[in-house]
Parts: sequence; structure tokens; C-alpha cells
Amino acid sequence: MGKRHINSFAVFHSLPVDEAATRAAVIQLLEEVRQYRQIGYIRQLANITHNYAPRYHGATHGVHKPTEQAAIRNIDKEAELQRKSELLDQAMNGLSSTQREVIERSYLDDEREYDFISCGEMGISDRTYRRIKASALKLLAIAMKLEAFVEPEDCRTTGAMHGVG
Repeated sequence: MGKRHINSFAVFHSLPVDEAATRAAVIQLLEEVRQYRQIGYIRQLANITHNYAPRYHGATHGVHKPTEQAAIRNIDKEAELQRKSELLDQAMNGLSSTQREVIERSYLDDEREYDFISCGEMGISDRTYRRIKASALKLLAIAMKLEAFVEPEDCRTTGAMHGVG
């Protein structure tokens, strides 16, 4: 007998999951982490050229510090990318070796090979490769808490949740 594959979404959640939105969120995070690991974070510079157009506004008594704001934005964004990279490493450690290899070949490698080339090098069929890739993306979504849930119809129309309203 073969291995029994359990649907990870059915085990962990009873709410309906929007699989397309969940997949898009995981792929977006994988792309951000790949770019961060390859080239690092490119820091933003403060704008020091003045705009000569008149600005009409009320007295807000606010102080505008573009250099300080740029420095804070750079530090916060780099820390966020570092945190996402570490979270992805932890989630990847929970995958099987074949799932990890499929995700690395598809999304994290520098060369970004086509899927049919990768499955040929791994010695598995295209269908098996796509099945492994889909299950790995689902497990990554669960591990990194990126699931997008479908909102029930009655909640969208009335604004009430579970009949309370």
C-alpha cells in the first residue's frame, strides 16, 4: 500500500480557505525573501531637493524630518525582511526533504529553472512535482500563518457573524 496523504487544511482548520489568495500570499513572501537574500535591502535616501511649488495648508505645527523618517523606514524594513527570512527558514525545516528541494528550486534559487527541468533532474514526473509543490505551499502557509479564509455569504451581506447582529 502507498502512503496516505492527509489534507493539511482539513486537519488544522474547519473554515473554508481561499486557496488562490493563500497561494499568492506565500509566493509573494517567497519572492521577497529571495530578493532579500540575493541582493539585500537597498536603502532609501532622504529627498534633499526642495519642491518649489507652493504648498497651501493650515497650521499643523508638525515638524517634517525627511532624513529621520528615511532612516527609520530603512531600519524597520530591513528588520522586517530579516524576520521574514528567519520565519521562512523555520517553516522550511518542517517540510520533507523533497518538498524543501522543490520549493528551493522553484522559488529560492538564483537561476529559477523551469519546473519541467527541475522535475527531470529530480527524477520525478511533472504531475508528482506539481503535487509536491502544492502540498509544500499549503504547509508553508499554515506554518507562516498566511492562510486567507473565505468569508461566509451571510456575513458579507448582513455584516453579522454567526447570526449575531
